[in-house]
Amino acid sequence: MIVVTAPTGQIGSRVLGTLLERGEPIRVIARDPARLPDHVREHVEIVKGSHSDAAVVDEAFAGADTVFWLVAADRRAESLEAAYLDFTRPACAAIEKHGVSRVVGISALGRGFAENTGYLSASHAMDDLIAGTGVAYRALTMPTFMDNILWQAGSIGEEGVFFGPLSGDLRAPTCATRDIADVAAGWLLDRSWQGVADVPVLGPEDLSQNDLAEIMSDVLGRPVRYQRVPMDAFRATQLEHGRSKAMAQGMVDMMAAKEAGIDNAEPRTPAATTPTTFRQWCEEVLKPREW
Repeated sequence: MIVVTAPTGQIGSRVLGTLLERGEPIRVIARDPARLPDHVREHVEIVKGSHSDAAVVDEAFAGADTVFWLVAADRRAESLEAAYLDFTRPACAAIEKHGVSRVVGISALGRGFAENTGYLSASHAMDDLIAGTGVAYRALTMPTFMDNILWQAGSIGEEGVFFGPLSGDLRAPTCATRDIADVAAGWLLDRSWQGVADVPVLGPEDLSQNDLAEIMSDVLGRPVRYQRVPMDAFRATQLEHGRSKAMAQGMVDMMAAKEAGIDNAEPRTPAATTPTTFRQWCEEVLKPREW
């Protein structure tokens, strides 16, 4: 039995689809089961609720050998510890209680790069918490997602511009969520591995923000440019979008670490390189959106 958390999100839904195609027995944890497609609800066991809830994970992990773990951090959380560690502690207790064999989790690059890297440090602390249960654990460690561009699709479509606090010429890896999901599904279906390790997922190439703008311009057939904003303005935008002060600061600290090169610290290897290029992603995901 494989338990899938966040089954309606970009990554979780694709993981779930792949597992269903393979005929695996699956149990999902869903706050709103109605958001699951009908054909999915017919073929999975459903535990309703949040995977931060002790009673929910206790029910979901009973009889399970493998868990897919993804924390979508609450932007309104009072602290990064609350968003990642407090959220995960009930699951760790259930992992130990029910003798779960393997966990595949969504994390971030840059372990050991610096003491305070905001969301990234919180992800690494979450990994340590899970690994501390004694379960075999694979933390998929990622740079920035290509799909994050969609948060600024309106600005790109209406004004031909997207914003961020990073240097325009800083090249770094970027990956597509569908590739992350495919890597995760591969580990979930492989029951031969043991121990604890990070699994970098780096996409196929390193690109700067200006590179992204050039590719978007070409694919969309109209000019798109990148505008760097001061870190204070970036923090203010995060607050305007509903993040608590602590979570907004976590975003600022993460971006400062990215500017310092945290996403470039992991050597690119064939095993860490995933197939979807940013151009392909723009053609297949960004361009079809209604502008």
